[in-house]
Amino acid sequence: MVIKVFLASSSGSTAIKKKQQDVVGFLEALKIDYAQLDIASNEDNRMWMRENVPGEKKPTNGIPLPPQIFNEEMYCGDYETFFEAKEDNTVFEFLGLTPPPGSKEAQQAENAQKLHNGSGTEEHLDDDTTKKEIAETEQNGDAHIAELEEDDSIKAETDAQEHIAGEEEPAEEDEESRKPAEEEEQEEGEEDRAEDELVSEEEEEQASEED
Repeated sequence: MVIKVFLASSSGSTAIKKKQQDVVGFLEALKIDYAQLDIASNEDNRMWMRENVPGEKKPTNGIPLPPQIFNEEMYCGDYETFFEAKEDNTVFEFLGLTPPPGSKEAQQAENAQKLHNGSGTEEHLDDDTTKKEIAETEQNGDAHIAELEEDDSIKAETDAQEHIAGEEEPAEEDEESRKPAEEEEQEEGEEDRAEDELVSEEEEEQASEED
């Protein structure tokens, strides 16, 4: 991949010249391979640059000013975005390149990756903790349900026993109540027989007197 810097070698603007020198000098300091494409002496370069700069990056008159930076056919940005990337130590990212090992940008990327992996690990741990808590809750819930079912079965057995005992007690009471009744009947029978005997004796005495 070749970084292309479109610039105007014969520009009469001091500001444009300074910006072009800033971009080229920084790329050389970072030992980044690049190619200078002059739009002042080459009409094809000028037309290609104008056609490939995105519309939102063009000024109101539609003619973008140099320097404009590309990575092959991919648009990277103008001087303002290049300057922001330089201030943020993200020039390689701006250019679509991999930062060299040991560079500030590489260290930043590595720290960002560690932070991302760390948050992912924490999320994984949180997920495991949540799953464990849910499993414990379900186990406790099952144990509680089992206790309730056991209590209900014990209560049902107790109620059944009380019900049976309640049914047996009236039977015993009936037997006890029948005993005095039978005794009373016997006594009444004996009294009736005694009266009959007395009546018969009186009748016999009357008959003997008459005779």
